[in-house]
Amino acid sequence: MVDIRKLSFINEMAKVGTNGVADNMSKLTGENAQMEVTKTNFIDVDDIESQLDSGKRVGVRVRLLDPPHGHILILFPEASAKKITAIMLRDVVDDISDVSGKMARSAVEEMGNMMASGFIDGWADVLGRAIDITAPQLVYAQTGDIVTRTANLGNDDLALFFDSDLTVPSYQIEAEIYAFPELAEFVEMVNNMETPST
Repeated sequence: MVDIRKLSFINEMAKVGTNGVADNMSKLTGENAQMEVTKTNFIDVDDIESQLDSGKRVGVRVRLLDPPHGHILILFPEASAKKITAIMLRDVVDDISDVSGKMARSAVEEMGNMMASGFIDGWADVLGRAIDITAPQLVYAQTGDIVTRTANLGNDDLALFFDSDLTVPSYQIEAEIYAFPELAEFVEMVNNMETPST
């Protein structure tokens, strides 16, 4: 159980993580990217699919090699993935329609990795420790399939579910982030954090 006084830390971690993503996105696009956490809650793994939009997503999954372990998912609707490919390759190719599937996948992987790194760096700052991640693994399937499969890679019946939206105004890119830390470790880390004195 999370100490009730520490629940604000969980919201803070969601916010810090998504700010890291928005910063990286702003550097890449030269625009003021915004990322907002729309929901933070603990959810039963079996119920996750019912909470998600239908439709396919393209994105990356990264595994945390240090506490709180677990996985982070960065997912893009297909239309956003195409725009990401165009942004990532704009200095390389003149006509995006000439881009091979391999180049497009590589562009999405690179963008997903930048976003995951921004998110994890935010967490590392709050927790005061380094958190290494694996190379990103490309995922492409129905949203529910990807998220449920990722949640089931852990040993928990519950998942900590950050629902967040990224917007980059000119490009109309949307992205979603889902974090699935190992709950026992995550809760212990949160409970060990100093509550700010009032």
